[in-house]
Amino acid sequence: MLSRLGRVLAPSLLGGLLLAFSLPPWGWWPLAFVGAGVVFWRLAGLSWRMRWLAGWAAGLGCFVPGLWWAAAFNWYGAVVLMVIEALTMALAALFVPPARWRVPCFVGAFTLAEALRMSWPFGGLPLGGVFLGQASGPLLDGARLGGPLLLTALVWLGGAGIGQVGRAAAAGWPGATRGPTSRSEDAYWPSQDARAVRAATGLAAVLLLVAAGAGARFAPSGGPRVRTLTVALVQGGGRRGTNQFEVAPSNVLAAQVAASRPLLSVPDPPALVVWPEDVVRVGAHLAGTAVAAYLSSLARHLGTTLVAGVTETVSTKAFRNEAVVWGPGGRIAGVYEKVHRVPFGEYVPDRAFFSHFASLSEVPLDAIPGHGTGELTTPAGRLGVMLSYEVFFATRGRSAVRAGAELLVVPTNTSSYASTQVPSLEVAADRVQAVEEGRDLVQAAPSGYSDVVDANGVVRAETTLGHAQVVRATVGLRTGRTVYERLGDLPVLALGAACLVVGLAFATLDVRARRRRRSRTWSRRPPRRSLRSRRRWKPAASRVVEFRPRPPRWSG
Repeated sequence: MLSRLGRVLAPSLLGGLLLAFSLPPWGWWPLAFVGAGVVFWRLAGLSWRMRWLAGWAAGLGCFVPGLWWAAAFNWYGAVVLMVIEALTMALAALFVPPARWRVPCFVGAFTLAEALRMSWPFGGLPLGGVFLGQASGPLLDGARLGGPLLLTALVWLGGAGIGQVGRAAAAGWPGATRGPTSRSEDAYWPSQDARAVRAATGLAAVLLLVAAGAGARFAPSGGPRVRTLTVALVQGGGRRGTNQFEVAPSNVLAAQVAASRPLLSVPDPPALVVWPEDVVRVGAHLAGTAVAAYLSSLARHLGTTLVAGVTETVSTKAFRNEAVVWGPGGRIAGVYEKVHRVPFGEYVPDRAFFSHFASLSEVPLDAIPGHGTGELTTPAGRLGVMLSYEVFFATRGRSAVRAGAELLVVPTNTSSYASTQVPSLEVAADRVQAVEEGRDLVQAAPSGYSDVVDANGVVRAETTLGHAQVVRATVGLRTGRTVYERLGDLPVLALGAACLVVGLAFATLDVRARRRRRSRTWSRRPPRRSLRSRRRWKPAASRVVEFRPRPPRWSG
């Protein structure tokens, strides 16, 4: 029993690890397809209980390294998070049949499971998703057609194709197991036919993957530049791996002010200056404060549009996380309040309940959720603002672009993470977000990464972690619309659901047909005689009994 579990769990865990190591910062994008292929191969021929265990092992292999950054804040909370996130792969594995029609079910089930994970619970958690590993791969253009979910589906499709081709090749190896088994395709076809079917379906999946990647290059993008804009991203620098209690807000602000001074002496100041998230902390109101006066004078002196992340503490229990825009005249031109908050980072859902399990002192206040689209009309142009964590969610960029945004702006703060994992994942999210919306994107962080990404997902400039830097670049304002911006996730969700439903329906019909064939085969066989029926004695009613009178007894 233990050896059988090992043969199931070890390859599944390996497949999950390969998926994880396709992600930044370690990642090499081809590993995702190899990992998905290993998971697909291992699910073949397993009972539903073993498929559930195999899927969970793959999920742990993927999400333990992929969400390792969470352990820096609360290690037992991170363990719970990893275990729960891994259950989505276990759920998907249950819907993959053990025999025929596995390819459509595998792609549909794992894509829908990722869609569920990216939206539930507490708004979902896209970090750790396999689509982030494809930001540096040739399939990135697919984001124009279907966003992160299409990239996810293409990974699973490629894995299924590789798994089928690998199974077909392995069946021809010397010593390979041949003959029909109860839960494999060989139960329906002879072994040579099963090899041909596997090879054909695998090659078809790989060709479909290549066609999708090639076709996405010709999909509508954000169009040509309407006009150009000079941008400066100010990174104050500082030690990483610190929280708000370890660094005084005045020190963070001072670092930003110092890093911005070189801009005052340049002959051609930029048209847009972006400060990171959370670098300005005030009381209940920003207006009338000294820092507001400084930012107003900076915008006026430079004759530029200035975007800065501001935190307003409105009470002892709540705060606002905002991006405030000052125009060249020194007046506030717009305010965006963060919509998608970080659960257990910016607010605690059901605080009274979770306080019984852990100390919530690291999150003493809850952020007030905003309700805007993210589009801000400024003197520099129509900006689509996303604050930090929101860049991982395709809905935030799409809502801003639909409202008319011509450039995406991301003030962020990743200073709490000592490692490069989350900053690297955020750069990957920047690239996916830029491609799926067809917009150039700029991001400013207190200690990095600050970057400039064009509408094709190419990183044009990137800072060094921890250093004070100012990045200057020329970006384009665009007004074109991508297919994904028009249609959203609905086509991919519908296609994934169709693959799963149709695959399960045909798999069920195959199982029933197989049972009928088996029952007809057994009905043509002569009935098996029991031990009693094998006796040579005939029934009493058919026996001929000979009468033999008893001899008389003679008395003395």
